[in-house]
This record gives sequence, C-alpha cells and structure tokens, in this order.
Amino acid sequence: MGAKDVERQSPNVFRMRLMGAEVIPVHSGSATLKDACNEALRDWSTNYQKAHYLLGTAAGPHPFPTIVREFQKMIGEETKQQILKVEGRLPDAVIACVGGGSNAIGMFADFIDEKNVQLIGVEPAGKGIDTDQHGAPLKHGRTGIFFGMKSPLMQDKFGQVEESYSISAGLDFPSVGPQHAYLNSIGRAEYVSITDDEALDAFQILCKKEGIIPALESSHALAYAIKMANAEPNKEQIIVVNLSGRGDKDIFTVQEILDKKGVL
Repeated sequence: MGAKDVERQSPNVFRMRLMGAEVIPVHSGSATLKDACNEALRDWSTNYQKAHYLLGTAAGPHPFPTIVREFQKMIGEETKQQILKVEGRLPDAVIACVGGGSNAIGMFADFIDEKNVQLIGVEPAGKGIDTDQHGAPLKHGRTGIFFGMKSPLMQDKFGQVEESYSISAGLDFPSVGPQHAYLNSIGRAEYVSITDDEALDAFQILCKKEGIIPALESSHALAYAIKMANAEPNKEQIIVVNLSGRGDKDIFTVQEILDKKGVL
C-alpha cells in the first residue's frame, strides 16, 4: 500500500492490522496506488509459485479487469432489481466515481444493454481539470501501455507516466480500466470530472441532510448527481448514485481540510 495512502487511510489500515493482515508501505514514486500496484506485481512475478496477485480495481492485464467486473456486477444487478421494485421503472441515469473503475464497472455492467439508462462515470478533477493536479485520464490522457493494459494514461510528451492527484486516495490513479476506455470510445458511457472542493461540499451535504458519512471517492459521484439535478430542477428524473464506500476512513483528511478553511 502506498505510504501516502497508509497515512490518508489510517483507520482502514488499523482495522486490517487488527485482523492480522501485514500491511507493507511503499515509499517509491508518489507512494500512492500505482506504486503499490507496481511493487505487488514485482513481488508476484518473483514469488509466483507461493503467492497470488489480487487487485481491487478494474485495471491491469487480462483477466483481472474481467474478474473484478464479475465479482462487482452484483452491485448493478441488485440496484436494477430494487429500483424496479420501488419505482416500477429503470433509472434515467446511473452515476459512479471512477479511479481505476471497479465500483463503476460493477454498477454499469447490468445496465449497459439498457440504452435508455445514461451511464456517467466521474473522474477526479483535483485542484482543477486545467491544472497538473488531477486524475482524469479518460478526458485528459493519451492511450498508453500501463500495468499490462492498453488504456488512457496520464503521460508527458516523452511517454513517461505523470503523477495523478485527488483528495481521495481511491481515485488517485493515472490510468483507468480498459472496460471504461471501451465504453467511452463507443459513447455508451459519459465521463465527467468533479473537483476536490465540489466533492467536499457533497460530502458535507450528505452528512448533514441524511446522517450518512460517504467515502470521498463516492462524494465525487454524489457531487455530479447534485449538479445534474440542480441543472433541471423541474424535471422528474430518477438518478441512482453508487455510494461505493463509507467515509470513516476519510474523516481525519476531511477534518484537517475543513479546519484550515474554518468551516467547522
């Protein structure tokens, strides 16, 4: 696990260690997700006879993106069943955050053939999509080879991988799963971006209005849903947001930022 992410997600790391897991911080590179993946692949290739590589995001060489989608697609299957039971029809839009894209492909999978359902993936715009501090390879990257996959990649003119940035550790990734690249290329899914500040606003809204603390990753999807609803306040529409994680792990990050802003 990237050393920076160990710090950002210290509650999760503490839980893992309590349950007996060995968590090894990776200090190379930007000390984030991509560097942890690099080290895991390097270790696996050396010790493949006694180790197995497990990846939680929908990226990397085949068959890993497919494996992740197959295990995650229950999200979309259950969502479809429940919305039909409650509303009697499918949603107008389904929104999920996208870093590597595991929760999003899990949510989208069962809706891909439902052409009237808009699929929207939300990338992290970080400090601003026009700055060098974001994590939006689908809109601002170029096709490259990364982790044994061909997919949009944040890279410089020499093809070197650039560092991504997001307030959310889970979205801080310079590429994206190839399934999302395909959905984007055929126009089946739309990919947009949300800044740190917009995600933080959505985080606070859900906390105060619903008593739910969302993950910062999920807050990006929530922020776009709020923006979408506000754009057409008189339109009757069903928007489903995949609230893909709890925010317990992010409360210290959020507290530090809001304290500096004098919000709380």
